[in-house]
Formats: sequence, structure tokens, C-alpha cells
Amino acid sequence: MRAFASTDVGKMREMNQDNYYISGNQDKFKLYIVADGMGGYNGGEVASALAIASAKSYIENNFETIEHDKINIQKLVKSAVEYANMVVYEKAKEDKELTGMGTTLEICLVYSNRVYIGHVGDSRIYRIRKNFIRKLTTDHSYVESLVKDGTITREEAVKHPKKNMLMKALGCNSYVEPDVMVKGFEKEDILVITSDGLTNMVSDEEIYNTIRENITLSTKRLVELANEHGGYDNITVVVIYND
Repeated sequence: MRAFASTDVGKMREMNQDNYYISGNQDKFKLYIVADGMGGYNGGEVASALAIASAKSYIENNFETIEHDKINIQKLVKSAVEYANMVVYEKAKEDKELTGMGTTLEICLVYSNRVYIGHVGDSRIYRIRKNFIRKLTTDHSYVESLVKDGTITREEAVKHPKKNMLMKALGCNSYVEPDVMVKGFEKEDILVITSDGLTNMVSDEEIYNTIRENITLSTKRLVELANEHGGYDNITVVVIYND
């Protein structure tokens, strides 16, 4: 399994509030995490770093204590997100300068040809299989709720003025309900984890074509594309190839 990652402040922001984590080669399971922070001068950066560190330590500390079946690993991922939420929420309560901080959180735990996903916010996880890219997560955003209701079309959502308004984020309330799922991750499948700084600037088709063109350089090239298209936000992308 090979993983590639790039992150960039973009063209409009002073600080990069995105963070990511990539598993080491020797680990019994593989863990990949992306978080896009928000709030205050450095609140977003604190929230995203804290969320990743908390979720990572929770999974690493508890993986060996559970049965390694689908149900229990999904429960582990859910608990890791809930734990990370509590840590970020409590930190914001302690420090007035961090009041209102929050973050998205995307967890991919790869074990035994499956990927276990935990998702909160509007960062995204895709899977590329053969000639098809599929979004595995649903954005927890106001605009996504309008699309679901049929109030606006998917095309209208792309340009909607409130497209960055989140319905759910990690660390903003004492409890969060993450989306948790398990998907197949077969040989030659590719996972893509990304903050909205990429997906607001670069289409799914462009993401697919860029990765297929050169997977080793794909994350760097995707960041460049997002900046070429405006670079309005921090940009983070992690690509995992199951070779």
C-alpha cells in the first residue's frame, strides 16, 4: 500500500488550518486522517491538529482490545470520532481564545481489504475503482441538505453562496453523531481524502484524471490545480493506492 499527500495554504488564507496523518508501513492496520479546522486566529489549526492526534491515539490504544470484525471496528472508529469531539470541545471551553473552534474529520482505517470510515463535516472521501470515481461520504452542509430536499440542483449547489455553511462539525457541541461505514478496498483500488479547498475548486472528473495520469505526483498536481482555479481555501489531499 502506498500513500501520497500534499497540503497548501492556498492563495487567499494567511494560515493553513488543515492537517493530515498517514500511517507508517509497519502498522498492523493502516490509518489515514484529514481534518479541516475553523475558528478564530489559530483555533482552526488547533482543532484540526487536536482532532487528528486524539482520534489516532484512541484507535491505536484500543485496536488490540477488540475483536477484529466489521461491527467492532466500525464501533472503534465511531468511538474515536466521539472521543476527538470531546477533546476539541473541552479544549475550546478551557481557552477563551479558542471559543467556537471546530473541524471536519475524515478517518480511513484500512484492515483486511476493507476501509472503515468515520466522517464529520464537508471534507470528502472518494474511492476510485477501475474507470470510476465514487464519493463515499455525504457532505454535512446546508447546501447538501437543499440538494437532498430537491430545493436546488447539484449544479446550482456548486455556485451557492452558502456552500461553506456546515450543519455538523467536530468540537462545536458536547456530542457529535458521525457517519460511519465500511467499504471494500480491493487490490488496485485508490482512496482519496480531501478538504473542500480542493473539491470546491477541482471537479471529480479532474481529480480522477489527475490521479490516473500520474499517481505519484497526483497530490502535488491537484494542489496546483486548485490554486490555478482560485485557491480560495487551504487545500489538502491524501491518495492511497492498494497495490
